[in-house]
Amino acid sequence: MCFRMAEVLDTSTRLLRLLTLLESRREWSGAELADRLGVSTRTVRHDMARIRSLGYPVEAAPGVAGGYRLGSGGALPPLLLDDDEAVAVAVGLRTAAGRGVAGMAESALRALVKLEQVLPVRLRHRVSALQDYMVDVAGADEGVDPHLLVRIAAACRDSEVLWVDYVKYDGTKSSRALEPHRLVHWGRRWYLVAWDRGRSGWRMFRVDRLRLGRGNGPRFTPRELPAEDLAAYVRGGIRSAVGRVEALVRVHAPADSIIRRVPPDVVVEPVDETTCIVHAYASSPELLAIRLGMLGAEFEVAEPPELVACVQGLASRYASATRG
Repeated sequence: MCFRMAEVLDTSTRLLRLLTLLESRREWSGAELADRLGVSTRTVRHDMARIRSLGYPVEAAPGVAGGYRLGSGGALPPLLLDDDEAVAVAVGLRTAAGRGVAGMAESALRALVKLEQVLPVRLRHRVSALQDYMVDVAGADEGVDPHLLVRIAAACRDSEVLWVDYVKYDGTKSSRALEPHRLVHWGRRWYLVAWDRGRSGWRMFRVDRLRLGRGNGPRFTPRELPAEDLAAYVRGGIRSAVGRVEALVRVHAPADSIIRRVPPDVVVEPVDETTCIVHAYASSPELLAIRLGMLGAEFEVAEPPELVACVQGLASRYASATRG
C-alpha cells in the first residue's frame, strides 16, 4: 500500500512538471520531455494521455520532427504559474477590481479571491509592494483597496458576519453587524448588499465608506436576496439616496473623455468611438440640465419631459444672454 501511494505521488508530481513544461514553450519533442523528466518516451506518451483525460487539449504531431503542444480547447483548464507570472496576474486583477475597470471589475474580483486564497505569503508581500508603488504613481485616490474587496468577497463566500464602521453620505458615522451577501459594481464604485442585523433589514453600502474590524464574526445562514436583479436594486438605492430625476442621455463624445467629467457612480456606456450613453441623475431636472451642459459635448435627451423642458428653457435663456 505504501509503495502504491508513493508511486501515485511520483506520477502526480511528474504530471505537474510536465504541464509546467508544456505551458512554458510552444512545442516540445517527446525526447526533450523524456530527458527533462528523467523517464522514457513511452512514459511521456502515457502521461500525455492522462493529461488529456484531465481536460488539457494536448496536440501531438507524429514522426521524427513531431512533438507535443498545448492547444485551445472548449474550456479553460487550470494554469500553472511561476512566481513572477502569479505576481503579474495578481497585480493586474487588483488594479481591475480596485479601480473599477468597466465591464471587468466583478469578474476580476472573483478571480482575485481565488488567487489570493492560494498565493504564498512571500508572493503576497511582492504583490502589495508593487501595487502600492503603482497606485502612488497613478495618483489614484478614488479606487477601493483590493485587500478590502477580497476580505468582503471572502466573507460573502463563507457567510461570515462583518463588523464594520460606516460613514453615510451626510457624514453620519455608525457601527454595524452585517451579513454580507453580494458585491455589486455600478459606475466606478463598489456596493455591498447586506442584511443589517441591528436594523433587521436589507441595506446597501458604498465600499469606499466602509472600515472593517480586525476579525469576522460568526457564520450565518444566507437569506433570500432582496431582488433577482441586484444591479437594478443598487441603482434604485442610489437614485433614492442622491437624486429623483434620471435620464439616459446620448452624448457625442468618446466614453473615456466623459468618464473624467462625471462622478464615479455615474455609468457611462460606450456606443462607438465617438458616442456613449450616460446614466445621468440629479435631485431636480434643473440641476440635471445644468450638469449635462457641463459635459463639454453635444448630447441628446428625449425624456423625461420635465428634463427636456428644462434643457429647452436653458438653451433659450443662454441664447438670449448672448444676443447683445
